[in-house]
Amino acid sequence: MIATLFLMIMSLYGIGAFTSLLFRKNKEVATIYGNFFAIAASVLGIILGGEILLTQTVLTGTFPTSLPLFSLTFRLDSLSAYFLLIISTVALASSTYGVGYMRHYFSKYNVGVFGFFYNLFLLSMVLVVTANNAFYFLSVWEIMSLSSLFLVLFEYHNGETLKAGIVYFVMTHVGTACIVAACLLLYGATGSFDFSTIARLSSHIPDAIKAAVFVLALIGFGTKAGIIPLHIWLPKAHSAAPSHVSALMSGVMIKLGIFMMFRFFIEILGQGPFWWGAIILAIGAISSVLGVLYALSEHDIKRLLAYHSIENIGIILLGLGSSMIFLSLHLPALALLAACAGLFHTFNHAIFKSLLFMGAGSVIHATHTRNIEEYGGLIKHMPYTALFFLIGSIAISGLPPFNGFASEWVTFQSLFAGISLLDVAGKTLFLFAAGSLALTGGLAAACFVKAFGITFLARPRSHESEKAKESSLWMIVPLGFLSLLTIIFGLGAGWIIEGLKQILLSVGNFGVAFSSSSTSPMTIVAQNGFAQLNMPIVFLSMVVSILVVYFFTRVISAKQKVARGATWDCGYIGLEGHMEITATAFSRTLIMIFKGLFQPSQQHQVEYIDADIRYLKKSHAVNIATENLYEKYFYTPLQIITEGISRKVKVIQGGNLNEYLLYIFIAIIGLLVWMRYF
Repeated sequence: MIATLFLMIMSLYGIGAFTSLLFRKNKEVATIYGNFFAIAASVLGIILGGEILLTQTVLTGTFPTSLPLFSLTFRLDSLSAYFLLIISTVALASSTYGVGYMRHYFSKYNVGVFGFFYNLFLLSMVLVVTANNAFYFLSVWEIMSLSSLFLVLFEYHNGETLKAGIVYFVMTHVGTACIVAACLLLYGATGSFDFSTIARLSSHIPDAIKAAVFVLALIGFGTKAGIIPLHIWLPKAHSAAPSHVSALMSGVMIKLGIFMMFRFFIEILGQGPFWWGAIILAIGAISSVLGVLYALSEHDIKRLLAYHSIENIGIILLGLGSSMIFLSLHLPALALLAACAGLFHTFNHAIFKSLLFMGAGSVIHATHTRNIEEYGGLIKHMPYTALFFLIGSIAISGLPPFNGFASEWVTFQSLFAGISLLDVAGKTLFLFAAGSLALTGGLAAACFVKAFGITFLARPRSHESEKAKESSLWMIVPLGFLSLLTIIFGLGAGWIIEGLKQILLSVGNFGVAFSSSSTSPMTIVAQNGFAQLNMPIVFLSMVVSILVVYFFTRVISAKQKVARGATWDCGYIGLEGHMEITATAFSRTLIMIFKGLFQPSQQHQVEYIDADIRYLKKSHAVNIATENLYEKYFYTPLQIITEGISRKVKVIQGGNLNEYLLYIFIAIIGLLVWMRYF
């Protein structure tokens, strides 16, 4: 049954890809077929993932090939099934959304070709989490990267899209090169490309090789995950792709880098030294803070959301890094709790980030712009989109009773455990991480006050916003589905943490479960009862508090007369959209607080009623531009150095045939000497 479901999922994605291509001239049919088969495969993926998690079954299989060292080896265990659930859940929502969203591309681009790469992208992600052979894994990893690249380049008429595609192509292959090197080192140490065999022989791998593999894998998978400073491709690519593809890339694809980190650092390489976890914890802290800071400075709604993906990847790494540190210190119970926090936030972020990207896509679809400054008042024209975007904003801000609050609470408890138990150096590191998480939460809330308030509240600031209309049912239903999941995952956090514990015990090196002093499955218990969280009680407390406040307000004001009138407007008759607070004004204070990081510059644009009278201004606009420090101080110098070296090296290619033969001869002699003496 399980094997049949797996084959059906692969078949449906394949059929969806080729039917989209086959009917590419009939755009309506291509869109329906491409998304229909993706929806069907996603439903089966949810069933398959749930079945494996409930039964704790491990599905393995091998299709031998004629190529040496290469075999199509599959392994679907509890961890793979968990990520299959993430992929399938978001794919179900995005494929349904795509039926309505892709219609506005009918007159511009070939949606049949899009459907081919879309289904291929989904299929490749499923194969990535089930691959158990390094060669096979690298093949499907490359298919995932290239298919997502073509989706990013879908709007190829836009010059910025082409630039984003080039950056994505370069960065993803830099990461892939590091992963290839890591796999080759593991093969040299174990004589196998099979992940299960490597994990079984990991104790025989020299520590120096393990350290090199850790660094290479961190760079390779960290590039795909978008950790700082390897994130440069992410805001460009995620904002360039169609919105439901952005939801998949941000909500799912970058999580596959996290999946492979769990696979490599906890299962395959086994227990590592303290500094492995310390590096990941520090990267997580830095990525979370800087990600949300750069999001605050953005006025492009999709780039803003993309930077928040970097922030949340940092939060996930706080859990993973803490877990690795606790494992190195032989504290398996705390390591298990921290790993649960990381995995829980992985699913939570996939849900609310996909919700936000698709909500943003609906706004862009209605207004034809990504600039927040041109929105305003959309809550009147798009009430359902506004409601669901508000739910996603609350969830990503880590506020109760939604899922983001629950996973961030567990992450905090893991960090507090490190502060209370470790030595001075360890306490300092965990204090830094806990402080960064607290700062990140506050800044995220501020950022989404800006994103929601400027977009949906007050008056429209453009003609398009005045004429905006609510999205079709195909686009609204997925938002409602994901919004419901944010509530369910929040209220059911206790059950989910218990399930994650069982997943990690089956694939990791934890050995024990963290102790619990509570018999209630709804309660999360941390540090042997030091802290407890019952999300249903939190929810009920909030509801009761709201009802009490409402009741007393009604009682107190029952006999009072309420007079309603127009808002005082300083004597000006008729407020207009350009008089409202802007996104620039909202974020200016925070940008100036962190001006050492942003290096802001201001540009004033003044339009006068009469050019000869400099006192009567018709309009006055202030734009604040921020510096991209990564490009300025790292990537641009690296590009200059690389180009300089390339110009010098290309002289070698400009020789004659005799010189080429000499190079080959020297290389052969060198290899023979290496094989003989080394």
